[in-house]
Amino acid sequence: MNYVSFRGTAMRLPKPIAAMLSGGLIVVCVGVVSAQNFPSKPLRIVTSEAGGGADFLTRVITQGIAGSLGQPLVVENRPTGVIQGQIVSKAPPDGYTLLFISDVHWIMPLLEKTPWDPVRDFSPVTAAVNSPNILVVHPNLPAKSVTELIALAKAKPGELNYAVNAAGSSSHRATELFKYMAGVNMVGVPYKGTAQGLNDVLGGRVHFMFSSSGSAAAHIKSRRLLALAVTGAKPFALNPDLPTVAESGLPGYESVSTYGIFAPARTPEAVISRLNQEVVQFLKTPKAKEHYLNVGVEVVASSPAEFAATIKSEMTRMAKLIKSAGIKVD
Repeated sequence: MNYVSFRGTAMRLPKPIAAMLSGGLIVVCVGVVSAQNFPSKPLRIVTSEAGGGADFLTRVITQGIAGSLGQPLVVENRPTGVIQGQIVSKAPPDGYTLLFISDVHWIMPLLEKTPWDPVRDFSPVTAAVNSPNILVVHPNLPAKSVTELIALAKAKPGELNYAVNAAGSSSHRATELFKYMAGVNMVGVPYKGTAQGLNDVLGGRVHFMFSSSGSAAAHIKSRRLLALAVTGAKPFALNPDLPTVAESGLPGYESVSTYGIFAPARTPEAVISRLNQEVVQFLKTPKAKEHYLNVGVEVVASSPAEFAATIKSEMTRMAKLIKSAGIKVD
């Protein structure tokens, strides 16, 4: 016979109901045990090509949490965000395959069709770091502030040019937002990477660029480039004396690149919580903050819910900018 006790009183249950309850209890117990045992084998984290910025940022985290997580994390390098996303979106939702990628992951689908959806096919773990851009100009340009640069661009429509990376990149978005909010007409000169663009700004062949802080730091220090402002909402710890674009001539301006960690959609909440706990705990250490700041990025260390909200908000904001500015993939 099957009985259930309710406040000390035993009640007999029909066999089908008893079986259902028994099965339900078994499922719950298995789920709890599974979460408690995670991880029980090595994890892999997919990111950009070896030697790239995201690859370096990823390896800092994998080395930082392997000990407390109790399992090694194997970095798997792939050439494009499309391929990286495809691998992780199709992986088993068990927390053993993760993705470390920049906000190109959720902005790319606004510009072109991708074989995965950034919201439907992924579970956010944490926003790890933010990377602001620095607005740099050639020292000979007669503009020593954001206000003066905007005034010069308005006085000479179509005459100023700027270096820009691939469509949808952090540098591209920062420049397009600047042009749109300032209402200026300037000419973009496309480059495959930041280094090539900076070289032409250094040589005076291009007037300015929104560059990553790490790439421009040495040139700013040597005064071969003049830094006008940082693109974040607040001053950047690596350049504390540099004003933001918003407070130096363009109120409301903000453009940063966010890097974060994702798991496949439908990964158990308990597993996501464990991963978030380990990564955030490491990111908040002075060692991690200093390590990242030295290469031009700031620690965020958000909850999964906060990261999901950021993605939703930024997709809405960038969709409007892309439409208004007519940004397209060449």
